[in-house]
Amino acid sequence: MGNRGMEDLIPLINKLQDAFSSIGQSCNLDLPQIAVVGGQSAGKSSVLENFVGRDFLPRGSGIVTRRPLILQLVNSNVEYAEFLHCKGRKFVDFDEVRLEIEAETDRITGSNKGISPVPINLRVYSPHVLNLTLIDLPGMTKVAVGDQPQDIEHQIRDMLLQFITKESCLILAVTPANTDLANSDALKISKEVDPQGLRTIGVITKLDLMDEGTDARDILENKLLPLRRGYIGVVNRSQKDIDGKKDIRAALAAERKFFLSHPGYRHIAERMGTPHLQKSLNQQLTNHIRDTLPGLRSKLQSQLLSLEKEVEEFKNFRPDDPTRKTKALLQMVQQFGVDFEKCIEGSGDQVDTSNLSGGAKINRIFHERFPFELVKMEFDEKELRKEISYAIKNIHGVRTGLFTPDMAFEAIVKKQVIKLKDPCLKCVDLVVTELVALIRKCTEKLGSYPRLREETERIVTTYIRERDSKTKDQVLLLIDIELSYINTNHEDFIGFVIRRGWLTINISIMKGGSKDYWFVLTAESLSWYKDEEEKEKKYMLPLDNLKLRDVEKGFMSSKHGFGIFNTEQRNVYKDLRQIELACDTQDDVDSWKASFLRAGVYPEKDQPDNEDTITPGDTVSMDPQLERQVETIRNLVDSYIGIVNKSIRDLMPKTIMHLMINSAKDFIHSELLAYLYSAGDQGSLMEESAEQAQRRDEMLRMYHALKEALVIIGDISATTVSTPVPPPVDDAWLQSPDFVSLSPPASRPAVAATGPNRPRGPAPGTQAPLNPSPAFGAPPVPSRPGPPPAQPAYADSSSGQVPLIPSRPARVPPALPPGIPSRRPPAAPNRPTVIRPSEPSLLD
Repeated sequence: MGNRGMEDLIPLINKLQDAFSSIGQSCNLDLPQIAVVGGQSAGKSSVLENFVGRDFLPRGSGIVTRRPLILQLVNSNVEYAEFLHCKGRKFVDFDEVRLEIEAETDRITGSNKGISPVPINLRVYSPHVLNLTLIDLPGMTKVAVGDQPQDIEHQIRDMLLQFITKESCLILAVTPANTDLANSDALKISKEVDPQGLRTIGVITKLDLMDEGTDARDILENKLLPLRRGYIGVVNRSQKDIDGKKDIRAALAAERKFFLSHPGYRHIAERMGTPHLQKSLNQQLTNHIRDTLPGLRSKLQSQLLSLEKEVEEFKNFRPDDPTRKTKALLQMVQQFGVDFEKCIEGSGDQVDTSNLSGGAKINRIFHERFPFELVKMEFDEKELRKEISYAIKNIHGVRTGLFTPDMAFEAIVKKQVIKLKDPCLKCVDLVVTELVALIRKCTEKLGSYPRLREETERIVTTYIRERDSKTKDQVLLLIDIELSYINTNHEDFIGFVIRRGWLTINISIMKGGSKDYWFVLTAESLSWYKDEEEKEKKYMLPLDNLKLRDVEKGFMSSKHGFGIFNTEQRNVYKDLRQIELACDTQDDVDSWKASFLRAGVYPEKDQPDNEDTITPGDTVSMDPQLERQVETIRNLVDSYIGIVNKSIRDLMPKTIMHLMINSAKDFIHSELLAYLYSAGDQGSLMEESAEQAQRRDEMLRMYHALKEALVIIGDISATTVSTPVPPPVDDAWLQSPDFVSLSPPASRPAVAATGPNRPRGPAPGTQAPLNPSPAFGAPPVPSRPGPPPAQPAYADSSSGQVPLIPSRPARVPPALPPGIPSRRPPAAPNRPTVIRPSEPSLLD
């Protein structure tokens, strides 16, 4: 027939389904197939049984088909059936096939009329079938019956959509003729997923059950509710015939007789009935497969390519090969080391965008958590001053000290430095916790080998714990080093110098007026110099018994000032009982006052309050000199502890990185493998998990199935010819969600609407009437007085002959409007009109 190779396409798809059946849906390939949809008791199962020529499907009232049945029909010299779940067992008795379908359905769904989307795969070999792949789906229903779940309608609809939504699936929409076609659930759901009608084929059943005097001729001629691929009518056995065990072959003969003898169908009898439906589905599925082959081949190749890298290590897999185990062990340990280092250094391939992890978390511990722990060590000012006071008194003993003792400063500083041990050790613990979590995360890739993962995690974690102890020893050593020598010569230490800066001394005009000097405030004295070089000292004023007081701004001066006086009424400077110091701004004045407070020189009115804050109760003397010494040491301690904190904040991250993190990286790269070899037998160490073995087997099966599928497709001739899809028809009747009720006519008038006042051509400005699809349509039937002559518009595929329309008396059509050409070409004289099929048969 000039299209060799096309007849192998359906067996090809069956081979592909076999190739992928062992790996489930993991390949996600949508193989071409035909899905049968329709309402309950629409006759779907009868249509399939007529195809096979055997009774093999469950029967009964209500929902009988409760799982999808993938039915593969294979033309063969012998007749038998086999199930995918019973591979190797051949069913010769088709009653046993029905019982097996029922048992397999109950195994998954139970006996409460529930449904399941898990399909049953059945293959039937027979000399009486054409190659076909069909899916029998549960019939659509509206109301739950018996023990069915209340949402049974939605469950069935969802199941149907799983199959018919795929572009590779042709839809066989089955509708009984004795119901309103416009309310067909099958056509409605088909339209939802196939709005262009490229994949929908209409089947009208139960034509013999229509009321007497009515027929479905307009539907079958694709006039009433046109579909792009048209309709095919079939007559199934009645329930009485089924109960009476009427032979299907006899039923097919009765079906043939029905169409030939029925006055409404005899002219299209050659394209009606189960045999023609079987041939048409074979032809259309073959065309459909041919059209989808390039896309299928492309998808197979892309999936094979994506699997190449993953399967590379499994291709020549031998479970007991020691070489493979050694290589795998080396690769895994190296990969673990690389992953650990990447997580620490922050150069990982996959960046976590939701949480901090690895090196970023350790960085936060170093520069946020640890400084926060140091800041939390706030001094209790009252308690600290009390400690300083006791230290000064105990150092002086029975003597009255004239100067601030250095030993009191050192004693207080050392006590504060010792307090740094706790936050430092806590910092080490936080880093260890993060490293252990990081190791656990990096060993996830070793999950294929549970023993290897366990040993690796144990060895590295143990090493981290060992380094934890050494790191803490080193941290404590750092604290001891700080305690060993109090470096008061540190460049950042304020020492006894509290403040330096320019001030103006206001003296009476008679004694020299106002002059600017460079002032230096220490814990013991206030000195001023000629300039910043501090070489020429003008005067040094001891701070003993000095107080501050506010002074009014001078009438002629723009500066702000304050006064210093002696509480014992002694002269402060030369013969002056008070000296006045001035600054350019009030802020400078306040700043200097604060510096004097740190040196123990208090404002005049604040003295009682300060005494109360310094010494609770009567345990400490109110000696002003002691108060000044306490304040001096307090300021010095604050300065020195700041230096120590800064040093510790800098050294802690360096110590932990060197002794713990970098050491762990070196251990993983250089020593971990040796520890693993010494941990036990390599064979037991590299035993695969059950999940890994299963994954490997599935990937290998998938890989070989894809290669086999590509070989199968490659054997098909690429020069086969596909028949184009029929052109679109007006399917506006399906656009509305609620179909317009267009019932089959109750009675057919004897004369068609082609009276003398109605032209055959289209009226001006209107569209031509709907044409049937090229494969199934028929031209408008003229009026006839009696039984209509046969007008088959489709070539019988088996005979290869084109039926002819018998000649009849010529009728003169009414005159067409001007400018509108006749749609019918002039017939040759004395020759009958020949209607040829618009597409060649693929079954010849």
